[in-house]
Amino acid sequence: MKEQLYTIPLNDAFAANDECPFCFIEQKLEQDLLDFTLGSGSSYMESDIRDLTDKEGFCRYHFLKMYQYGNTLGNAWILKTHFQKINKEFSSEVKKFKPAKLSFVDRLKRSKEINNTMTAWTYEKQRSCYICRQYEDTYARYLDTFFYMYKKDADFVKKLENSKGFCLVHFGDLCQSAVEQLNQKQCDAFFATVFPLMEANLKRIEEDVSWMVEKFDYRNADADWKNSKDATQRGMQKLKGGYPAAPVYQQKK
Repeated sequence: MKEQLYTIPLNDAFAANDECPFCFIEQKLEQDLLDFTLGSGSSYMESDIRDLTDKEGFCRYHFLKMYQYGNTLGNAWILKTHFQKINKEFSSEVKKFKPAKLSFVDRLKRSKEINNTMTAWTYEKQRSCYICRQYEDTYARYLDTFFYMYKKDADFVKKLENSKGFCLVHFGDLCQSAVEQLNQKQCDAFFATVFPLMEANLKRIEEDVSWMVEKFDYRNADADWKNSKDATQRGMQKLKGGYPAAPVYQQKK
C-alpha cells in the first residue's frame, strides 16, 4: 500500500523495533503536545487555546511534565487564568454546598459513594486534562489507522508479525478495537497472529530479566550480558507502557 501522511507514524513506530510501537507513538504525541502547549509557538498566548486549558486544566502527571519542560513564564500564564476560573467555580460550589446526611450505619460502612457536591467537583477536576484529552482523541485515530492498514496492507501485516509485540496496556486496547473493527474471519486471523507474538516476546523479556539477576552472581561476573543490560526498563515498559529510563523532555532553546 502506498504510504500516506496518516500511515507514516505507524510505519515509523514499527521501524523503530521498539518493545511497543504504540508506546513510541504515545511518547512522540505527548512531546508534540508539550511543544504545542508551552513551546516557542506560544499557543498559550492565544485566547482560544487558553479557553480550553482554563476549562480542562491538567492532570498531576502532565503538570509535572509541564514543569520539567522548563517554560516558567508559559506555565505561569496558563496557571494565572486557570486559577481565575477555578476560584469562580469554587465560590459557586461553596454557595450550593450541602453535605448528605448519613445515618449511623452508613458512617460505620465508610461507603466509597460520593455524597457531597464539593467532592464530586474536586474529583472531576482531577480527571480533566487538556493534554490527556488531546492525546486520547489522536490515539483513537491511530488505532483506527492500525486496523485499516492491517486489512489493506500485506507489508504492514509482515511488520506486525516480525515485531516485538506490544506493552500489555496498548495490547489490551488493540484487542478491544479488533473486535469492533474486524469481521469474524479477520478477527480470528488477527488473534492467531498476535497471541503467539505476545507469548514469545513476554517470554523473551522474562529471560532477559532472569539473566540480569544471574549476572549479579559472582560466578557469572565474566559472562556475557547478552540482551539483559536494559532488561529492567524494557520489562517495566512491557507490563505498563511508557519509557521508565527516558530523559526529561525539555523545551528546545
